[in-house]
Amino acid sequence: MPSTRGRAAALAAVLALLAGGCAQFDSALGQREAVVQFRPGTTNVARLAVRAACSRVPQAKPEPLPKDHLAVDLLYDVRYQVSNASDGDLARLQECLQRFPSVTGIEFNGPGGT
Repeated sequence: MPSTRGRAAALAAVLALLAGGCAQFDSALGQREAVVQFRPGTTNVARLAVRAACSRVPQAKPEPLPKDHLAVDLLYDVRYQVSNASDGDLARLQECLQRFPSVTGIEFNGPGGT
């Protein structure tokens, strides 16, 4: 049977692991993204053109493309990481996206925009 000291050490280790997992979970919850919505039938070429054209907005960076070529072939939406974006950054992103007839809207996911 483990000693009291051994059980306390084991409990402390488990709590440390849980606290680390919670911190990562909280960090993920703090992330906010903008998901661009397109008209049905929009090609991946058009989606990638929108992604490239609007990638220069400060604090609204496009999320990385999948590294698997097949996954890029199945690109359905364009996502921007906007966790640190100001209202001005979001307005500039929206203005850029509105220049493209294939874009129908933008949806914000995450804290305050779910």
